[in-house]
Amino acid sequence: MSGILNTVSSETDSKSKDVQSTVKDAESTTSGTATKATSILGNTLGGVTSTVGGVVGTATRGLGETVNSATGGMGKPVGDAISNIGSGVEKAGQDISQGVKNAGEMKKPE
Repeated sequence: MSGILNTVSSETDSKSKDVQSTVKDAESTTSGTATKATSILGNTLGGVTSTVGGVVGTATRGLGETVNSATGGMGKPVGDAISNIGSGVEKAGQDISQGVKNAGEMKKPE
């Protein structure tokens, strides 16, 4: 009788380990897939944000330079202010972009 119980107990332990291993494999696969999807999404949104920030920043700086050229010394403060706003928008876009990329790659803030 003891031999039968040991055999049943051994088979139960083996099946339990198989189930645990299968669950760990499934968790690992799910986690890996989620990480890849998040990384792709983060990098894509980060790239778009960077591009938009760059385009808006460059366009605004160009507008500021145009104001400076068209108005001469009288409009220089306004033109410089517009250019500075453009530079700020571009920098903000880069910072947001990097944050989104880092989040997508599951990196901790620095």
